[in-house]
Amino acid sequence: MTASSGPSPSAGAHAGALWGGRYTGATDAQMWAFNASISFDVRLAPMDIRGSMAYARALARAGLLTAGEADQLVDGLQRVAAEFATGAFALAPTDEDIHTAVERRLGELAGPVAGKLHTGRSRNDQVATDLRLFVLGAIDNLEVALRALQAAIVDMAGAHTEVLMPGYTHLQPAQPVRFSHWLLSFFWMLQRDRERLAGVRSRADACPLGAGALAGNAYGLDREALARDLGFSRVTENSMDAVSDRDLVLELLSFGAILGTHLSRLAEDLILYSSAEFGFVRLAERYTTGSSIMPQKRNPDSMELVRGKSGRLTGNLVRLLVTVKGLPSSYDKDLQEDKEPLFDTLDTLLLVLPVATGVVATLEPNPARMAAALRDDLLATDLADYLARKGLPFREAHHIVGRCVLLAEERGLGLTALSLDDYSALSPLFEADLRAALSFEGAVEARAVTGGTALAAVQEQLRRARTLLET
Repeated sequence: MTASSGPSPSAGAHAGALWGGRYTGATDAQMWAFNASISFDVRLAPMDIRGSMAYARALARAGLLTAGEADQLVDGLQRVAAEFATGAFALAPTDEDIHTAVERRLGELAGPVAGKLHTGRSRNDQVATDLRLFVLGAIDNLEVALRALQAAIVDMAGAHTEVLMPGYTHLQPAQPVRFSHWLLSFFWMLQRDRERLAGVRSRADACPLGAGALAGNAYGLDREALARDLGFSRVTENSMDAVSDRDLVLELLSFGAILGTHLSRLAEDLILYSSAEFGFVRLAERYTTGSSIMPQKRNPDSMELVRGKSGRLTGNLVRLLVTVKGLPSSYDKDLQEDKEPLFDTLDTLLLVLPVATGVVATLEPNPARMAAALRDDLLATDLADYLARKGLPFREAHHIVGRCVLLAEERGLGLTALSLDDYSALSPLFEADLRAALSFEGAVEARAVTGGTALAAVQEQLRRARTLLET
């Protein structure tokens, strides 16, 4: 596909412009370039053509076109679609936007009947329809990519349910957990993202075509039949809202920003855990890069870029929120600013998700390094629980165990190295069964509630996660 650039379409008139009838002079060349959107909305060509075919059939049903005219238009539009599909479509300097381009080429192929296609239709309801069709298709691709990452998480977690590691809060060692439990925490973040995506789909599934510029269609079109023809489940309820509603774009950008944040958190953990200081996991070589000066380096650039893209995704949401917030009702040209952040967010996610999936699927856990990082002080909470089970108020138990930790620190020992006499001196409730509470395996198995890190609880998480992946 080729595009032309340069001054306004002609020296003295608005040749090719859909709105040029009342104008006598040429548009300033810079204004033409500033106003035109063809450089980016050309991506909507398949949706614009699909919507135009359905609209031609709707005009025929309303008696505004003969069956032959409708067939002529649909045939011409199919030829335009084929040119786009093969890259043969050539943009002209007069193509202000994708709607102008399609209609111009349709006129060249089908003749004067092309001028009837816009009867009762505005670019306002046209672009709103194009956007919804585009978003619904994009959601299908995002769903597939998101589900693939969730499946990789489930597979990796399911293969390593026996591995224990330190869990962290404030990036400080906190309590022992299962490696699989840590990894599954991201499955549930992504599941909420999938649910948000389903919500966007349900709200985007309404057809604006037939809303006209803002007041509705004056030709008695059957909007419900038109919606069914395009695969929508319903029509929009208010014509002014229909042409200006960009909630579906904002919601998709919000989805992208939240998903990007979740992916950034996963990336940050993997960057830390794959460092020499942690060594909990190793990223597959094909998802790392080297240094141009330090031969020994194996940098987690895949995850650093995933982390970095989150700022881009958040920025796309903010830029459109700021654009939309000051608009009056109905359509305004400012809404032309919706497409570039939308396209960028979708492109970014469809790059990021497969890379994140590949990283997780090829991850190499190091159980020995995780086990070596399980320090005795991670069992402090379990000691407090031990005392609480014997009837001591937890706040008192917390205080006593804090003194145990301090004693161990002063002697340069771990909690398991303190003697029973040491413990008994701090509380008579410490007895010989104390040692059962000073076990990493015992600590994780004690947390057998739903959502906990005990083996049975993790296996139940895996079962539920696999069920969700099948739906």
